[in-house]
Amino acid sequence: MLQTLIVGLGRSGLGLHLPVLRKLRQDPLHDGLFTKEPPVGYDMSPEALRSAPPWLRAAPSPAALRTMLDSGRTVVHLCTPPDARTEALRELAALGFRTFLVEKPLSAGIGAVHEIRRIRDAHGLRITVVAPWLHSTLTQRLADLVQSGALGTLHSITVCQNKPRLSRTFAVPSHPSAFDVEPPHALGVALRLAGPARLVDASWTDAHLGDRVARRMGSARLRLQHDGGTTTTIACDLMSPVRERSIRLTFAGGTVTGYYPVSADDAYAQLSIEEPGVPERREVFYDEALTACVLRAYRDIADGADFAPAFELNAQVVSLLTDAKRRAAAESPYAPLPERAVPEEEALHAR
Repeated sequence: MLQTLIVGLGRSGLGLHLPVLRKLRQDPLHDGLFTKEPPVGYDMSPEALRSAPPWLRAAPSPAALRTMLDSGRTVVHLCTPPDARTEALRELAALGFRTFLVEKPLSAGIGAVHEIRRIRDAHGLRITVVAPWLHSTLTQRLADLVQSGALGTLHSITVCQNKPRLSRTFAVPSHPSAFDVEPPHALGVALRLAGPARLVDASWTDAHLGDRVARRMGSARLRLQHDGGTTTTIACDLMSPVRERSIRLTFAGGTVTGYYPVSADDAYAQLSIEEPGVPERREVFYDEALTACVLRAYRDIADGADFAPAFELNAQVVSLLTDAKRRAAAESPYAPLPERAVPEEEALHAR
């Protein structure tokens, strides 16, 4: 049975991973998967530790993790910011931990992905990435439609990711750009549906709140050309007044529009299929993708599954995001944001 360590007790660690884990652990269907011991959480921020619920055991230091957990049976949820992943992974590997579930994206840049791969190979780590949209029922239905050929050739994919985020953007600057927030979800889906791709163009904008500015955190837009001929356009607006997570697939013989759940408040997705001369078909179905993603990861860990293919898919996502940032930076009046080298003492408590 598997133990759990959550590193980084911010929005992802406490707000997303922990509730999902609690629900899964309380389900008798998974009694043989999780230990009865409560999860352990680590974050050097006193405020983060104080905000942790009582059923999460707080670790006072990295050294304490050795005595609180059996590293060989522990799944580490690495929920530090994207640009703090490399050093955190290196430190945890040195403590003996070998299995990691990393919050998306895998890292903030492709250079860091290469370093993560080197750390993985040097220590024999097993690393997978939290990619809920790839485990979504909606994504699976879209993939089935593409693979069936029922609507003909897939011409284009258009994704809209609107997410009001000003409070978090200015309160906790944990992402280098808007490209690191929502687009990683959509890129993984686009690569799954249409195969390998190259970047065509990209842009970003700043977030403005009165006289305050968060560079590169207003919006992000990119366009891809897939090897098979499909084009993908992804638009993310973090200053939008409304929430929307939609995907539109245009085929030779019709159009399919899907709506992913926009928050934990409602776990239902919607799908509509439009064909010439045929009444629109519309479905609403349960789609709690993060829970499915975490459960699948734990089952695969327990079964000894090979995580290399998932790692490489997520590496492709980061590679395209890196290209997009470079392209967007070339159009900006200020220098591009480099991949930040996080000092060792910062890595494990960044959140």
